[in-house]
Formats: sequence, C-alpha cells, structure tokens
Amino acid sequence: MSVLHALILGLIQGMTEFFPISSSAHLKITKLFFDIKGGENQVVFDLICHLGTLTALLFFLKKELLKLTKEQMKGFFFALMPLIPAYFLLKPLRDAANKTELLGFFLILTGIILFCGHKLRLTRKSKQPRSDLFVIGAMQSLALIPGISRSASTIACARILGWSPAEAVRFSFLLAIPTIIGGNCLELLKIFLSGETLGPISPISCFVGFIFSLGAGLIFVRFGFSLLERGCFKPFAWYCLILGTLLSIYFYG
Repeated sequence: MSVLHALILGLIQGMTEFFPISSSAHLKITKLFFDIKGGENQVVFDLICHLGTLTALLFFLKKELLKLTKEQMKGFFFALMPLIPAYFLLKPLRDAANKTELLGFFLILTGIILFCGHKLRLTRKSKQPRSDLFVIGAMQSLALIPGISRSASTIACARILGWSPAEAVRFSFLLAIPTIIGGNCLELLKIFLSGETLGPISPISCFVGFIFSLGAGLIFVRFGFSLLERGCFKPFAWYCLILGTLLSIYFYG
C-alpha cells in the first residue's frame, strides 16, 4: 500500500463513519478499486483508521461522556449483551458473508433497514427502556456482517421503537464507542492467537491513515449528526440501494 492509498483510505473512513452507509464496505470497495491486497495487514490498517474516527467521536461527544450517570452506563452494558454471544455464535455466517462480491446485497439490505426506520413506528403506550436497549443491541449484531451499517441498524431500530431522531442518533454513536473498542481488541487478539506472521506494515502508511481518518472524522461527524438528528434517512437509504445495486451488477451482471 502506498502512502497515497493510505491517505485516500483514511479520508474514506473519516467521510463515511458518521453516516449510516457502512464505512467498512466503503474501505473494501476502495481497496477493490485500487487492487490493494494484504490479508491480516489490511485488517490492522483498517483498525488504525477506525481508531482515528473513534478519536474524532470521543472528542465530539466529550461533554456527553463526562455527564454519563451510573444508570446510563448500565444501560450501555445491557445493550452490548446481545453482541457478545453473537460475535462468536455467528462466526460461520460472518465467514461465509465476508466476500467482496456480497457487499452489494448487504448494502441493499442497509438501505431497506433505513427505509423501515423512516416509515415504521410501533404503537406502544409507553417506552420500555430495558427491552428497547436489548433489542437495539441485538440489531447492532447485524453489523457483524460486512456491508450492513451499524449506525443504520441501531438508529432505525430505535426510531421504529418510537425514539426521536436525536435520541436514536446520540445513543447509537455513544454505543459505538465501547462496541468499536471491544471489536478492535477482539480482532487484534484473533490475529495474535492465529499464529500467522504479519508481513511488514508501513508505519508511515498507518500514521497517514490515522491522521486523515481523524481529520476527516472531525469535520464530517458534525455533518452526520446534524443531518441524522433531523431524521434525514431517505437520502442514505437511496444511496445504499443504488450503490448496492451497481455493485451487484458489477459482480453478477
């Protein structure tokens, strides 16, 4: 991977992380376009780019994080509960779905999820905080499949349950913080335990990827929150449907 490739991939990560369109899918598409290969080395590079946007998110939400109560912390833990067994139990499905040629189908599914979040609302007499958190956490497990957006799944689910756009978006991205940290730690542990020897990883490329994902993330996180908190989901739904259809035609047409 050249430094220019690292710069572009960092920008792509920063530009797409805070929109419900699957940043991981866009990194894969960009690598396909540039014919970038590298096995586990690419996993490490992707984790570094995700660390850049995570840093941007921590900076953007620093006030909310400092104000979190013990009860809210318990709520996030409750929402994470379905994800832990899903990570291990869904491994055969994740391995089968982790093919670049399937990205189109899963992006189309992301578009459908967003349309559901835009249109559907459950009729309920009152909110059920604990059950809502568990259901949203279970929906987040869908994002273990490449091409299905984590934020689209959680925001759409919260909207269907009757949450306001602002509530859904804030909770989704606050939940992203422990999810991304835990997921990255598990991926690194998996690489370490696999016993596979990593090839040389360019420190310069990793640094460039981190800096540009952080920089782009700091800019686009504000746009993402501004649009999504107003309930602006349909443009992203159509984007995922169109991109997913084009990719499917490219691979299977």
